[in-house]
Amino acid sequence: MKCPTLNPHFLGLYTVLYHAPNLTKAKTWYASVLGLAPYFDQPFYVGFNVSGYELGLSPSVPAGAGGSVAYWGVTDANAATERLLSLGATEHSAVRDVGDCIKVATVHDPFGNVFGVLENPHFKLPAA
Repeated sequence: MKCPTLNPHFLGLYTVLYHAPNLTKAKTWYASVLGLAPYFDQPFYVGFNVSGYELGLSPSVPAGAGGSVAYWGVTDANAATERLLSLGATEHSAVRDVGDCIKVATVHDPFGNVFGVLENPHFKLPAA
């Protein structure tokens, strides 16, 4: 059997790490946001499997926004942002249409991280 050739540079988004100084509180908040329990739960790291991508929480990751934002796919950016705000996030940038029916928004989670949502009707995951 011949193995498929992989992109030599990037294999795709695997994991996004967020700073979580209080891992118990962060785990509870993100479980509520994501609607699922972590698959990996240790005192040094908590990992959630979000449709094949990992959201990792760690007290050892530096705090705050360092200029990069992970955008998580949603079907409705307005509804997702409102839900995040109702769960204790604060607005970073309001929902905006960036063209071609694509909408983005960012919030600050309760731990100082920037959490992005992306509504993109053109994005499709490759078939397994």
